Amino acid sequence: MPATSQRRDDTLRITEIFYSLQGETRSAGLPTVFVRLTGCPLRCHYCDTEYAFYGGELRTLAAIVEQVAEYKPRYVCVTGGEPLAQPNCLSLLTALCDEGYEVSLETSGAMPVAAVDPRVVKVLDLKTPGSGEAGRNDYANMPLLDGNDQVKFVICDRADYEWARFKIDEYNLTERAGDVLISPSFGQIDHTALADWIVADNLPVRFQLQLHKLLWSDEPGR
Repeated sequence: MPATSQRRDDTLRITEIFYSLQGETRSAGLPTVFVRLTGCPLRCHYCDTEYAFYGGELRTLAAIVEQVAEYKPRYVCVTGGEPLAQPNCLSLLTALCDEGYEVSLETSGAMPVAAVDPRVVKVLDLKTPGSGEAGRNDYANMPLLDGNDQVKFVICDRADYEWARFKIDEYNLTERAGDVLISPSFGQIDHTALADWIVADNLPVRFQLQLHKLLWSDEPGR
């Protein structure tokens, strides 16, 4: 195999690797290494990581795993962008699991997750109409979820909330996934109002705020 092909097959484009507190999901507040891959085919209007759409640095899988190990973490989160847009993300996930870490994957729900290592916690972000990208959701992913996984909805308005309620029922998500997460679109909807809707409807979901934004705003690497 030519050397150039070998390098291409063993690399990922990385925007940043950093150690911080997990800001969302059921592991919120836990010290976690984040591996942020570059690139995303979606353009959600509220995206807070547009800096990860382009650029980045080409790194080998071995170099990525080595840098993660320097932090001596228990938890590792592979995120983006949309990490599954790079096929070698699958190999990275498996390599991190093999190292003994508790690995989670933050994915948009627009990419197939069938080949993701079963040891990985899939945090699948179903895009609401308010995101502008609801048409990109791959609902073939729904039967592939299990109690280890989480489904996330970012809510922009009341219509998004009602849409999310419908999808939760349609795909029986509170039974299929380990957690269903409801988040307000930061700065777009009153988070107290969203919390009140959930309580009023006795919705069996986990309300969450983005802890990292409350602590560090939108600062990259935090």
